[in-house]
Amino acid sequence: MHTSEPANSVPFGTFRVDELEVRVYSSQSDLSVSVASEVKSYLCEVITRQGSARVILATGNSQIQFLERLTTLGGVDWSKITLFHMDEYLGIDGGHRASFRRYMRERVESTLQPGRFHYIEGDAPLPLEECSRYAALLKEGPVDLCCLGIGENGHLAFNDPPVANFEDTVPIKLVKLDEACKMQQVREGHFASLETVPPYAYTLTIPALCAAKRMICLCPETRKAKAVRAALREPISTSCPASILRRQRHAVLLLDKDSAALLDDGTG
Repeated sequence: MHTSEPANSVPFGTFRVDELEVRVYSSQSDLSVSVASEVKSYLCEVITRQGSARVILATGNSQIQFLERLTTLGGVDWSKITLFHMDEYLGIDGGHRASFRRYMRERVESTLQPGRFHYIEGDAPLPLEECSRYAALLKEGPVDLCCLGIGENGHLAFNDPPVANFEDTVPIKLVKLDEACKMQQVREGHFASLETVPPYAYTLTIPALCAAKRMICLCPETRKAKAVRAALREPISTSCPASILRRQRHAVLLLDKDSAALLDDGTG
C-alpha cells in the first residue's frame, strides 16, 4: 500500500514478528494521521480497481482519533463503500450510550454517508436468526479491509480468551464476555458498573476478521502494553487471541510508544 504521509506521522520503528508487520509511532496522534491516510489511499485504489469496497470497522476508545481523522480527510467516494461493524452487546437497543450502532452512526455514518452500513441489531428478538442474517450479509462478497483493535485482555472484537477460536466455522457468534473485558468497558466509561455490562454479546469470529484482504490493527495507549507484549512475545494461542495476527501476512499492527513500551526498547 503506497501512501503519502505527513513527515511527522512516519513510524520511528518498523519490524516483523513472524508474518506480521509492526510499526511504532511517537504518539497516538501520529499513528492516527498515518493510518487515516493509509486507509484513504487503499480505499481509493480498491474503488478504482473494482468499483466498490467492503469494510469492517471497530469501535472502542482507541479508535476515536483514527475515525476523527478519517472522517475529515475527504477524497473517498463513500457512496461506493459498504460498512460493517464487528460486535454488539446482546439485548441493548441502538440508542443506548454503549451501543456500537450508536457509536458508528454518530462517529462514522452521519458524516461519511456510506452506500450502506450493515448493523448488528443487538436487541433483535431472535438472536440466532440475527446471527444468520448478518452472516449472510458478510458472505455477499469479499471484505476488502478490516480495521480493528486489541482489547486489554488481548481480544479481537469480543473474542475474549475463554471463547476465542482460531478455527470457527461461522462468521458471527454469540459469546459470554469475560470479567476483564467487562471491566474495560466500565473503565472506558460505557457502563456505570460491572453489574450493568451485558453478560453476552455478538461478535464476528476471528476467521471472519482475518478473511479480509487487508487488516490494519490500531493499538495505542499504555493500558494495551501488556496485551501487545503477549501478542508479540508469547506463543500464538487463544490465551491472547491477538497473537493470531502473527500468522497474517496481509496485516499490519500499529502501536504508539506507550503501547510498545514493554517490547524491549519499544521498537522490537
